[in-house]
Amino acid sequence: MTSAVLPAPPEAPPARAASAPPAHRPRWTAKAVARLGLIGAVCVVVIPLQMVVSRLAPSRALALPQLFHRFVCRVLGVRRHVEGTAPGPHERTLIVANHVSWLDIPVIGSERPLSFIAKSEIEGWPAVGMLAKLQRTIFIDRSRRTATAAAASQMGERLLNGESVVLFAEGTTGDGTRILPFRSSLLGAVKEALGPDGDGEIVVQPLAVLYVGRYGIPGGRAERARLAWYGDLALAPHLLEILNGGPIDVRLVWGEPIRMGREHSRKEAARLAEASIRRAAVTHFTGRTRD
Repeated sequence: MTSAVLPAPPEAPPARAASAPPAHRPRWTAKAVARLGLIGAVCVVVIPLQMVVSRLAPSRALALPQLFHRFVCRVLGVRRHVEGTAPGPHERTLIVANHVSWLDIPVIGSERPLSFIAKSEIEGWPAVGMLAKLQRTIFIDRSRRTATAAAASQMGERLLNGESVVLFAEGTTGDGTRILPFRSSLLGAVKEALGPDGDGEIVVQPLAVLYVGRYGIPGGRAERARLAWYGDLALAPHLLEILNGGPIDVRLVWGEPIRMGREHSRKEAARLAEASIRRAAVTHFTGRTRD
């Protein structure tokens, strides 16, 4: 089998220095207060409702979060432009995506009922942790050596049940332009899903999350970096900037499905998914098509 050539990632803007002050300090405006208040008011209704649904009808527990994510995107002015073919509604799919911001959660979560893989620290965040748990997020504690195996086991169980699970394979957020190297360790969840005999396959579906710009105008590297939440950037100022800002355009590009199991190993599947997302980024950010 011929190996695909990975296109080189576009050059990224300089990383933020840990001690560098922000270019500007976002302030609370009437727009930001209204947006946050509206989302908070809906959370007051959605959280207890989701608790009831999760207990009485667990098979429908992912439908309400999808509607909530769509609501959040509408309130924040996030406009999603989808390309490619998404996986089927009942196909056991491991969605492998790049990671740019906390905003990726409502953006991807708006597409279909699914659950996410997240670092264990998020479980303790006020409000956010509760929302994540209600969406049946799989938390992984990177400080424990057995954490990867435990998360893989849960992922395998979800996939066998026909659910879709999102894995941010870079392991951290990027600056909105670069695609960081993918980690293949958690793709070992497929082995759990395939059973002791290793019979069968799981679909790995690459998904490129590309923040284009604001107001329908494509931005450059600096604009993409402002929309990204990465490095040492605190959450509160970034959240406030999104609340204050205008419409955000984001492209979701579904790549070709990768059959992992008998056809591709986890490392090969990770490499192919990374190559697919890199190609999408190069095409949309430079206008050039790379093979």
